[in-house]
Amino acid sequence: MIRRTFNAIVLALAAAVPPAFAQTWPAKPIRVVVPFPPGGPSDIVMRLAAEKMQAALRQPVVVDNKAGAGGNLGAAEVARAAPDGYTWLWGTDSLVTVNPHIYKSLGFKVDALQPVSIGTQFNQTLVCNPALGVKTLAELKAKARAEKLSYASGGAGVPGHLSMELLQSMAGFEMTHVPYKGPAPAAQDVIGGQVACGLLAGPTVLPHVRSGRLVALAVTGSTRSPTLPDVPTIAEAGVPGYAADFSLVMFAPRGTPQPIVDQFRQALVDALKMPDVSDKLKAGDQVVVGSTPEQAARTLAADSNKWGEVARRIHLGLD
Repeated sequence: MIRRTFNAIVLALAAAVPPAFAQTWPAKPIRVVVPFPPGGPSDIVMRLAAEKMQAALRQPVVVDNKAGAGGNLGAAEVARAAPDGYTWLWGTDSLVTVNPHIYKSLGFKVDALQPVSIGTQFNQTLVCNPALGVKTLAELKAKARAEKLSYASGGAGVPGHLSMELLQSMAGFEMTHVPYKGPAPAAQDVIGGQVACGLLAGPTVLPHVRSGRLVALAVTGSTRSPTLPDVPTIAEAGVPGYAADFSLVMFAPRGTPQPIVDQFRQALVDALKMPDVSDKLKAGDQVVVGSTPEQAARTLAADSNKWGEVARRIHLGLD
């Protein structure tokens, strides 16, 4: 009986203590998968943060670019990874808010990833070639109703594409979508006059707006862009209720111990909020958020519903 009592006490104590690896984490380098090519917003922001996070976590934070299939390849790799705190996913919210609605096969289950934090938010910017002769959203609507116009995006199903489709449905006008392989070539064709307008990432079009080669009409977010403070939001420009904020989000494999999630999230948020990092992010049209996992989950669920409706309305499907 004494032995049984002793064993019961040992088992009870073991159940009350977190796993040993949660107590000693991190004991080796940490890998953050970015499911897009180097040089994009996800990659740039994560590399800025990783440099600061290493000091707090006392281990290298390695950024690993795994591009392909709209981010699905990298997301699938993390979804299959061991939930031990050594593999994380950093990418746009569209990985779980848009891709499940438009790809026939994701290669992973969305619920295999758990949101850790919305790190930053960013806008898309509606721009037109100056030769079109429009300077406001109202003028663009009137012109689009009077003649056939086209707009460029960085590709089918990307934030700029869905944001423009949402805008057209709410504002009551139509433009033909011309998808490109990325925002940079799309911007060049708007500058060259091959396409009248574009809804594109802020950092891509900002230099051209400042040089006068593009005219910025509005931004998609719920607040104005820090890089274009004089440009109204679409809601301010005459479409009440419109908001298309996009985010960079940290995910973990489902089942990662909460103490590890909390520690990693805090290191990320602290890094993003450091003045030298946040200033660089603001210059790139990124606003630091640093949400809790619960806030991130609620925001992602609401955005998934919104973009799912848009994708179904335009019958958008990708292989």
